[in-house]
Order: sequence, then C-alpha cells, then structure tokens
Amino acid sequence: MKDPKPLVSIVTVNFNQTAVTRDLLLSLKKISYTNIETIVIDNGSSDDSISSLAVEFPEIQLIKTHQNLGFAGGNNVGIKVAKGDYLLLLNNDVEVTPGFLEPLVETLENNPEAAVASPKIVYYGRDEMIQYAGSSKINTFTGRGRRIGYLETDKGQYDYIRPTELGHGACIMVSRKAISTVGLMPEDYFLYYEEHDWTETMKRHNFKVYYVGTSKIYHKESVSTGRNSPLKTYFLSRNRLLFARRNSSGIVLLISILYIVFIALPKNIFQLRSDKANSRAYMRGVLWNFFGEQKFPAPMMK
Repeated sequence: MKDPKPLVSIVTVNFNQTAVTRDLLLSLKKISYTNIETIVIDNGSSDDSISSLAVEFPEIQLIKTHQNLGFAGGNNVGIKVAKGDYLLLLNNDVEVTPGFLEPLVETLENNPEAAVASPKIVYYGRDEMIQYAGSSKINTFTGRGRRIGYLETDKGQYDYIRPTELGHGACIMVSRKAISTVGLMPEDYFLYYEEHDWTETMKRHNFKVYYVGTSKIYHKESVSTGRNSPLKTYFLSRNRLLFARRNSSGIVLLISILYIVFIALPKNIFQLRSDKANSRAYMRGVLWNFFGEQKFPAPMMK
C-alpha cells in the first residue's frame, strides 16, 4: 500500500568520517516520518570503511564518487538519483530528533510558494546553544549574513514558523519543483555559500525560504574541515567575494570588491597575524577571485 505522505529523499555526503555518518544514520532510524529514502554519497574518502555502513544499514543507497566533488558536487550526485517529492540535504555531522521531519514537510506542503525549509539548529553537546533560528539577508557589500538566535540558549523562544532569508546548509529541505525550475546546486564554491547562492536564485524565481522552529536538529559542525582550519578560512574568504560576483553587478559589485580587498582583507590579516596558516589562507582565498585556482589553490583536504 502506498504511503500517503510525500516521499522525502535524504541525501548526506561523507568524507573520511564513517563513524560520524554512522551516528547520523542511527538517529535517522528513530524518526517518526516513514516515507523516506536515504542516500549516502561517499565523496572520495581515502579508505573504504564507508562500505560497512551499507551492511549495517541495508536500507540506504550508497554511492561512491571516487573523488572529492565538494559539498555541492556530492549533493548533486544524490539529487540526480533521488526520487522524492522533497529532498533533504543533511550534513553527516548532524543528529536528528525523532519528529524533526514532519514540520519541514508540512511547511512546504502548506505554502505553495515555499522552496526551502530549514529547522532550528542547536550545537551538539553545548547545553542547547542555538546555531541557527533563521537568518538575515547576506549584506551585498560585506558578503556576510546574521544568524538569528546565534549562541542563545534554546528556551523555546524561536519555536515558530516564518519566512526567512537564508536556509542553513547543515539541514535544508528543497522542493522538487524548485530544483526543476532553477537546476542543481552551483558547484563553483566547493565548500560554503553554495546553498545561499542556490536559494538566492530560487528567490529570484519568486520562491520563498522558511525557518521551521518546530523542527530541531543537533549539529557537531566542521567535523570534516575542522574549526578555524586554513581550509575553512580559505573557502569562506574566497566564496564571500565569489557570492558577490555571482549575485550583484555594477556599482554594487564594485563597492563589494573594494570593501573586501581594502577593508576586510587588511583587517583579517591583522587579526590573524599570530596565526600564519589562517592568515595566508584568508589572503589566498581573496586572491583566488582575481588570479584563479592555478595560482591560489585550496589547502589540502585530509
């Protein structure tokens, strides 16, 4: 008998983090929403330990890319094979709560203009400290946005559902209709900002983004890249300017370039002066936008 609920395709990307991905899959086994398929993309890990998950969790579909395609590239592999009415792109360093999925589905079902929904995101193991409860729009000039509720203790103050400017890449549900309209997630970024670029494109097609505070997940954050790692620093600095280049033009783009090069770059180099690796990574990320990958490649991923 066909399940009356819409099919949700859950896509998660693994890179050298089999144990972390296993924790996610264990938490997914406890959810109350029944009509799902789970697709695990192994993004070119250095060993084959991920194969053990296909044995432990026979319900998953495991796809190996045999190379690191980046966040968007790995997710796009899953999107291409997914059959769901809704696609849930879920970081592997997340653990979900049993009832997290229903509010996300219901929000997209009940709001025809909605393309994207993200839940309340709380830092894992940090006394209910909030990471995301909606977001302001990315500032066109600085390339930065503001997360609502950031570092507050979750006491239910954000348990509402409303439109917001940005979803969160750790957990983002996207409608099949929106993907059919705007295409796959842009792969230019490799890490960070790709989901923001994607949703900006959706908003230009009159879709809306929703924050769903009645849904909740826990995020371990930056397990693959490391907190404050040169890799993370490089891609954040690189992609702020790339985002501006792809989403603005004319005088607005010129001001953004001038701000990033002549204000943000010197300021961050000064602040990171005692951390040579991150200082160099920040500078190289900005310069990538002018001289390209050949001269300013990303730090090696481990």
